[in-house]
Formats: sequence, C-alpha cells, structure tokens
Amino acid sequence: MNILMTGATGLVGTALVQAFTAEGHVIYRLVRPGSTRKETISGVFDIPWSPAAGENLVFPGIDSPNNIDAVINLAGAPIADGRWSAERKALLRSSRIDTTRALVRAMANMSPRPRVFISASAIGYYGDRGDEVLTENSAPGTDFLATLAKEWEGEAVKAEQFGIRVVVARLGVVLAKAGGALPQMMMPFRFGLGGKLGSGRQWMSWIALEDVVSIIRTALATDSVKGAVNLVSPQPVRNADFTRSLARALHRPAIFAAPAFALRLAMGQMSEMILSSTRVIPQVLLKHGYEFRHTQLDEALRAILA
Repeated sequence: MNILMTGATGLVGTALVQAFTAEGHVIYRLVRPGSTRKETISGVFDIPWSPAAGENLVFPGIDSPNNIDAVINLAGAPIADGRWSAERKALLRSSRIDTTRALVRAMANMSPRPRVFISASAIGYYGDRGDEVLTENSAPGTDFLATLAKEWEGEAVKAEQFGIRVVVARLGVVLAKAGGALPQMMMPFRFGLGGKLGSGRQWMSWIALEDVVSIIRTALATDSVKGAVNLVSPQPVRNADFTRSLARALHRPAIFAAPAFALRLAMGQMSEMILSSTRVIPQVLLKHGYEFRHTQLDEALRAILA
C-alpha cells in the first residue's frame, strides 16, 4: 500500500511509519520545502509540500507512486507548547484547518484518488462535559478546543464528495513512554511532587500508543469504518485515579495537588486542557468488535513503563 502522511515525525506518525514499513508498505511523508531529514528509512520518501502553495503535489524521481492508496493527516502544531495568545491560537488553527483544506484539494486532483482518508482530531471536540458519557454521536462543545476540532473535522469530511472514505480519528490522551503527555505527567512524580490536578474529579479519556497504531491499521483495512471514531480506551478514569495509577507505576507518592486557580494563573486559557472533564467511550470501535490491547490503566502503564 502507498500511504501519504502529514505529521509523520510526531509521536503517532513515527509509530505508524515504523509499523507500516515493517509490513512492507511505502510511506510518502509530506514535509516543508527545504527541510532535511538525517535519517534514511527503507520504504520512506519525503515529498516537499507547502499547504500555502495550494493543492499541487509533485512526486519527483523514479520512486513516484502510480497511485496513493491512503492518506493519513496528523498535521497540527502542538496544543501545549505555549500559552494560547491570539498568535498561538491562529497557528493552532492554520496548522490544522488550512492544512487539511489544502490536503483535501490535493486529493481531489489525484488520479486515481485515494480510497481512504484518515484525519486526526481530538476528544476536545466534546468540550467540558462533567460526568456525561460521550460517544461519537454526542454534540460538540463550545470552548476553543471544541470549536477548533469541529472546524478541523469539517474540512476533512469534504473529501467524501470526491468518493473518498473519510475516518475522523478523535484522539484521547495518548500514553507512550518516549513522547506525548506521559513524560510531562511523570516529571513531578520523579521529584516526589506528584498529585491530582484541580479537583481530581474530571474524567480523563486515555489510550495507549500501541492501540492507536492498531486502530488506524484497522481503519485503513475496514471499509465499514467511516466518520468519527473515538480513539480512547473503553475505561476512562478520573484525574485522581489516573494520578494514583501513575504513582503506583512509578513507585512514588501522590500527595501533592495543584489547585485549579493556580493552574489557571500559570497556564491561562490553556488550563482548559487539564481541567476539562471528557468521559468518552469508543462506541464505534466496540460495535466493530475491535479488541483493545490495553483497557485497564494500571496494566497499560506497567506495560508502557516496563
């Protein structure tokens, strides 16, 4: 299979490239013009492309594919890399919405067109919903992250009009040892300063990176998987329970707490990420009979940190 991918050097993208090339697939990574990669990976080719330049995609050289079978869109500036100033919010929007819009236009011009388009989103789509159980059919929230995700998904589903099957992957908190949120969460515990955030009652919907890779592989191969799909474990936990599980896995205490007001003061609007409550269930995956590698948080953390 020939797979075109944006965001291929991020946490999820790197894991997908490793898994797919090991299976014999060919990966075409869309990269910014002028960027260089030191590593050489068999079966991986870099294609310079700027979304601002429009929809044209050029595959130079003898390695040009006869066709692209699938497109995986993981593009987007990191949500937690800085306070949400007006400039930062504009970057978060453009790196997701504008890039996805240009990518859909590029797919429309391909001949033949890809069969499937998997585009990342996030469970921030649902906003702060307290104890409400949320499925793919739940309404979106109204805060910044929810509005961002809704518009991001809106651009992705436009690919359907070109006969392309679209899967919108609403990612929860992805747990991995080498990247993402978990190493940052672990840092206070290593100094004996770990504890719950805010009230600790807010729900956290998590998923192991291993399951993310497996689910995307399943979505590529399963024609009946389409539309929004929640990429989360079927067992969300409250923040206080997550804290206790992480403390057990690290053999560290969890006696300190970060008050909500202190988090809002330190992080500004960005504190919404860790104080919002999203109790999300992977209803679509469960209906399709997907078997999770990791459903229980304690077991997942032991496996990830082993």
